[in-house]
Amino acid sequence: MNLWRQGVGAVPPEVWRRTDARVLILAENGLTTVSPAVGRMVNLRTLDLGHNALTRVPGDIGALTRLSDFLYLHDNRLTELPGSIGRLTALRYLNVGENRLTALPESIGGMTALRELRAGHNRLTELPGSIGRLGRLRELWLRGNRLSVLPESIGRLRELRVLDLRENALTEFPGALTALPRLRQLDLRANHLNRLPAGVLDFPALEKLDLRWNPFEPPPALVDALERRGCAVLW
Repeated sequence: MNLWRQGVGAVPPEVWRRTDARVLILAENGLTTVSPAVGRMVNLRTLDLGHNALTRVPGDIGALTRLSDFLYLHDNRLTELPGSIGRLTALRYLNVGENRLTALPESIGGMTALRELRAGHNRLTELPGSIGRLGRLRELWLRGNRLSVLPESIGRLRELRVLDLRENALTEFPGALTALPRLRQLDLRANHLNRLPAGVLDFPALEKLDLRWNPFEPPPALVDALERRGCAVLW
Protein backbone atom coordinates (compact mmCIF):
# COMPACT_ATOMS: atom_id res chain seq x y z
CA MET A 1 0.00 0.00 0.00
CA ASN A 2 1.69 3.17 -1.20
CA LEU A 3 0.45 6.49 0.23
CA TRP A 4 3.74 8.33 -0.28
CA ARG A 5 3.37 12.11 -0.40
CA GLN A 6 -0.41 12.10 -0.50
CA GLY A 7 -0.76 14.95 1.99
CA VAL A 8 -3.17 12.99 4.11
CA GLY A 9 -2.17 14.66 7.40
CA ALA A 10 -3.70 11.75 9.29
CA VAL A 11 -3.90 8.10 8.31
CA PRO A 12 -7.43 7.10 7.20
CA PRO A 13 -8.85 4.45 9.60
CA GLU A 14 -9.42 2.01 6.74
CA VAL A 15 -5.66 1.73 6.25
CA TRP A 16 -5.25 0.02 9.62
CA ARG A 17 -7.87 -2.54 8.61
CA ARG A 18 -5.68 -3.79 5.75
CA THR A 19 -4.16 -6.51 7.89
CA ASP A 20 -3.15 -8.46 4.78
CA ALA A 21 -0.79 -5.70 3.59
CA ARG A 22 2.90 -6.51 3.38
CA VAL A 23 4.14 -3.01 2.53
CA LEU A 24 2.90 0.28 3.95
CA ILE A 25 4.45 3.54 2.79
CA LEU A 26 3.30 6.69 4.60
CA ALA A 27 6.34 8.91 4.00
CA GLU A 28 6.03 12.67 3.51
CA ASN A 29 2.46 13.09 4.69
CA GLY A 30 2.87 15.57 7.53
CA LEU A 31 1.89 12.93 10.08
CA THR A 32 2.18 13.94 13.71
CA THR A 33 0.83 10.70 15.19
CA VAL A 34 0.53 7.03 14.33
CA SER A 35 -2.38 5.05 15.69
CA PRO A 36 -1.71 2.08 17.98
CA ALA A 37 -3.80 0.20 15.39
CA VAL A 38 -0.59 -0.13 13.37
CA GLY A 39 0.09 -3.16 15.57
CA ARG A 40 -2.77 -5.01 13.86
CA MET A 41 -0.94 -5.06 10.53
CA VAL A 42 0.91 -8.20 11.49
CA ASN A 43 1.79 -9.21 7.93
CA LEU A 44 3.87 -6.13 7.19
CA ARG A 45 7.38 -6.70 5.87
CA THR A 46 8.15 -3.02 5.18
CA LEU A 47 6.91 0.08 7.01
CA ASP A 48 7.93 3.58 5.91
CA LEU A 49 7.04 6.45 8.26
CA GLY A 50 9.95 8.67 7.22
CA HIS A 51 9.84 12.40 6.46
CA ASN A 52 6.94 13.23 8.74
CA ALA A 53 6.57 15.14 12.02
CA LEU A 54 6.15 12.26 14.44
CA THR A 55 7.07 12.91 18.07
CA ARG A 56 6.50 9.33 19.20
CA VAL A 57 6.04 5.81 17.90
CA PRO A 58 3.41 3.67 19.62
CA GLY A 59 4.69 0.68 21.54
CA ASP A 60 2.27 -1.44 19.50
CA ILE A 61 4.86 -1.42 16.71
CA GLY A 62 6.51 -4.26 18.59
CA ALA A 63 3.63 -6.52 17.48
CA LEU A 64 4.92 -6.40 13.88
CA THR A 65 7.12 -9.42 14.38
CA ARG A 66 7.06 -10.29 10.65
CA LEU A 67 8.59 -6.93 9.75
CA SER A 68 11.71 -8.15 8.01
CA ASP A 69 12.77 -5.83 5.19
CA PHE A 70 12.72 -2.14 6.13
CA LEU A 71 11.57 0.16 8.92
CA TYR A 72 12.00 3.84 8.10
CA LEU A 73 11.51 6.32 10.93
CA HIS A 74 14.03 8.92 9.77
CA ASP A 75 13.46 12.66 9.48
CA ASN A 76 10.85 13.01 12.20
CA ARG A 77 10.87 14.62 15.66
CA LEU A 78 11.35 11.54 17.78
CA THR A 79 13.04 11.97 21.15
CA GLU A 80 12.89 8.27 22.05
CA LEU A 81 12.07 4.87 20.61
CA PRO A 82 9.71 2.45 22.33
CA GLY A 83 11.37 -0.43 24.13
CA SER A 84 9.08 -2.78 22.22
CA ILE A 85 11.16 -2.18 19.10
CA GLY A 86 13.45 -4.91 20.38
CA ARG A 87 10.74 -7.44 19.55
CA LEU A 88 11.33 -6.90 15.82
CA THR A 89 13.71 -9.81 15.69
CA ALA A 90 13.35 -10.42 11.93
CA LEU A 91 14.08 -6.84 10.81
CA ARG A 92 17.17 -6.36 8.64
CA TYR A 93 17.20 -2.56 8.06
CA LEU A 94 16.36 0.21 10.52
CA ASN A 95 16.71 3.93 9.82
CA VAL A 96 16.08 6.31 12.74
CA GLY A 97 18.36 9.10 11.50
CA GLU A 98 17.54 12.81 11.56
CA ASN A 99 15.52 12.81 14.73
CA ARG A 100 16.13 14.13 18.26
CA LEU A 101 17.09 10.88 19.93
CA THR A 102 19.36 11.18 22.96
CA ALA A 103 19.64 7.41 23.41
CA LEU A 104 18.82 4.10 21.78
CA PRO A 105 16.85 1.67 23.94
CA GLU A 106 18.73 -1.20 25.56
CA SER A 107 16.18 -3.50 23.94
CA ILE A 108 17.69 -2.78 20.52
CA GLY A 109 20.04 -5.66 21.22
CA GLY A 110 17.11 -7.98 20.61
CA MET A 111 16.99 -7.02 16.92
CA THR A 112 19.45 -9.75 16.09
CA ALA A 113 18.65 -9.94 12.36
CA LEU A 114 19.72 -6.33 11.70
CA ARG A 115 22.16 -5.93 8.84
CA GLU A 116 22.11 -2.12 8.69
CA LEU A 117 21.39 0.47 11.38
CA ARG A 118 21.26 4.17 10.56
CA ALA A 119 21.05 6.57 13.48
CA GLY A 120 22.92 9.60 12.15
CA HIS A 121 22.09 13.21 12.94
CA ASN A 122 20.56 12.69 16.35
CA ARG A 123 21.73 13.70 19.83
CA LEU A 124 23.17 10.41 21.01
CA THR A 125 25.77 10.73 23.76
CA GLU A 126 26.31 6.98 24.17
CA LEU A 127 25.33 3.61 22.73
CA PRO A 128 23.69 0.85 24.75
CA GLY A 129 25.95 -2.03 25.69
CA SER A 130 23.42 -4.38 24.10
CA ILE A 131 24.51 -3.20 20.67
CA GLY A 132 27.15 -5.93 20.84
CA ARG A 133 24.38 -8.49 20.46
CA LEU A 134 23.74 -7.41 16.85
CA GLY A 135 26.00 -10.14 15.53
CA ARG A 136 24.77 -9.90 11.93
CA LEU A 137 25.19 -6.12 11.63
CA ARG A 138 27.22 -5.10 8.57
CA GLU A 139 26.76 -1.32 8.48
CA LEU A 140 26.45 1.13 11.37
CA TRP A 141 25.92 4.80 10.55
CA LEU A 142 26.28 7.25 13.46
CA ARG A 143 27.32 10.52 11.83
CA GLY A 144 26.45 13.79 13.50
CA ASN A 145 25.84 12.73 17.10
CA ARG A 146 27.54 13.56 20.42
CA LEU A 147 29.38 10.31 21.10
CA SER A 148 32.53 10.69 23.18
CA VAL A 149 33.08 6.98 23.87
CA LEU A 150 31.92 3.66 22.47
CA PRO A 151 30.96 0.61 24.54
CA GLU A 152 33.47 -2.24 24.63
CA SER A 153 30.71 -4.52 23.36
CA ILE A 154 31.02 -2.95 19.92
CA GLY A 155 34.02 -5.24 19.47
CA ARG A 156 31.59 -8.16 19.23
CA LEU A 157 30.15 -6.98 15.91
CA ARG A 158 32.11 -9.58 13.99
CA GLU A 159 30.28 -9.01 10.69
CA LEU A 160 30.60 -5.21 10.66
CA ARG A 161 31.99 -3.86 7.37
CA VAL A 162 31.20 -0.12 7.51
CA LEU A 163 31.32 2.18 10.55
CA ASP A 164 30.58 5.88 10.13
CA LEU A 165 31.47 7.98 13.20
CA ARG A 166 31.86 11.34 11.49
CA GLU A 167 31.08 14.52 13.40
CA ASN A 168 31.04 13.17 16.93
CA ALA A 169 33.06 14.01 20.06
CA LEU A 170 35.54 11.15 20.25
CA THR A 171 38.86 12.13 21.80
CA GLU A 172 40.52 8.70 21.69
CA PHE A 173 40.64 6.05 19.03
CA PRO A 174 38.16 3.36 20.19
CA GLY A 175 40.39 0.39 20.93
CA ALA A 176 37.49 -2.08 20.85
CA LEU A 177 37.23 -1.53 17.11
CA THR A 178 40.45 -3.43 16.43
CA ALA A 179 38.59 -6.62 17.34
CA LEU A 180 36.41 -6.28 14.23
CA PRO A 181 37.79 -8.79 11.70
CA ARG A 182 35.74 -7.68 8.69
CA LEU A 183 35.72 -3.90 9.09
CA ARG A 184 36.58 -2.33 5.73
CA GLN A 185 35.63 1.33 6.06
CA LEU A 186 36.08 3.43 9.19
CA ASP A 187 35.14 7.11 9.02
CA LEU A 188 36.32 9.24 11.95
CA ARG A 189 36.23 12.64 10.29
CA ALA A 190 35.58 15.74 12.38
CA ASN A 191 36.05 14.29 15.85
CA HIS A 192 38.54 15.38 18.53
CA LEU A 193 41.08 12.58 18.24
CA ASN A 194 44.48 13.37 19.67
CA ARG A 195 46.43 10.38 18.43
CA LEU A 196 46.40 7.23 16.33
CA PRO A 197 47.53 4.16 18.32
CA ALA A 198 49.74 1.46 16.85
CA GLY A 199 46.84 -0.95 17.45
CA VAL A 200 45.23 0.38 14.28
CA LEU A 201 47.51 -2.05 12.43
CA ASP A 202 45.53 -4.91 13.93
CA PHE A 203 42.63 -4.37 11.52
CA PRO A 204 42.96 -7.32 9.13
CA ALA A 205 40.46 -6.13 6.49
CA LEU A 206 40.57 -2.33 6.67
CA GLU A 207 40.52 -0.69 3.23
CA LYS A 208 39.75 2.94 4.09
CA LEU A 209 40.45 5.02 7.20
CA ASP A 210 39.31 8.64 7.14
CA LEU A 211 40.86 10.86 9.82
CA ARG A 212 40.35 14.29 8.27
CA TRP A 213 39.51 17.32 10.40
CA ASN A 214 40.91 15.95 13.65
CA PRO A 215 43.38 18.03 15.73
CA PHE A 216 46.41 15.79 15.19
CA GLU A 217 48.67 14.46 12.49
CA PRO A 218 49.09 10.67 12.41
CA PRO A 219 52.67 9.33 12.51
CA PRO A 220 53.94 8.98 8.92
CA ALA A 221 55.39 5.54 9.69
CA LEU A 222 52.01 4.30 10.83
CA VAL A 223 50.29 5.72 7.76
CA ASP A 224 52.90 4.10 5.51
CA ALA A 225 52.40 0.75 7.23
CA LEU A 226 48.65 0.93 6.69
CA GLU A 227 49.01 1.92 3.07
CA ARG A 228 51.43 -0.94 2.43
CA ARG A 229 48.68 -3.24 3.64
CA GLY A 230 46.28 -1.77 1.08
CA CYS A 231 44.45 0.66 3.38
CA ALA A 232 43.83 4.18 2.05
CA VAL A 233 44.38 6.74 4.82
CA LEU A 234 42.88 10.21 4.49
CA TRP A 235 44.11 12.94 6.86
